Amino acid sequence: MSVRPAHSREPFAPGELTIVPANRASWDDIATVLGTTDAGRCQCQRFKVAGWIWRDTTQQERADALREQTACGRPDGTATSGLLAYAGGEPVGWVAVQPRTAFPKLRTSRVVWAGRDEDRDDPGVWAVTCFVVRKGFRGRGLTYQLAAAAVSFAEESGARALEAYPMVTAPGRQITWGELHVGACQVFEEAGLREVSSPTVRRRVMRIDF
Repeated sequence: MSVRPAHSREPFAPGELTIVPANRASWDDIATVLGTTDAGRCQCQRFKVAGWIWRDTTQQERADALREQTACGRPDGTATSGLLAYAGGEPVGWVAVQPRTAFPKLRTSRVVWAGRDEDRDDPGVWAVTCFVVRKGFRGRGLTYQLAAAAVSFAEESGARALEAYPMVTAPGRQITWGELHVGACQVFEEAGLREVSSPTVRRRVMRIDF
């Protein structure tokens, strides 16, 4: 199957994409999607580093951590930290999805827990924390398919529920990809999640129980 040119703005058709657990992908493919800007610098460690990410870790340490967390190149592995999307064999997108306990900073986040009273260490609750769409393939609805795949992956992996912490998008207000790495509310609505709380003007907590 051939992938549409990177400058295409047409939505991906369901049959165009293959979305796999990251342990079935190569490290080179993951690195290609993350690139060298914000996502490549963070290496999906924002919610995992105990301290301040840019002060308390190096670029190499973050990359090494992600490589270990994804278990990339180990298709027989029993755990991974996300999913990778391919279009025509080309790596184009990433979504981080794991048990909520894998993200230490979620445990102490005031945004996550505002107005909520439940077990913060419940391993049955999973979380989606980050999307990355490779430059040249954005604006084609890839995050919608990644979110749907994350829901299925969490349920199939035995999760009792899945949460997300998306951003409210306002008509006419420009939002950068760096801001929107947590996803947009409408993406998760279409994947079946519903709002749990609205802790700030721009953030929501959304959830689906299986």
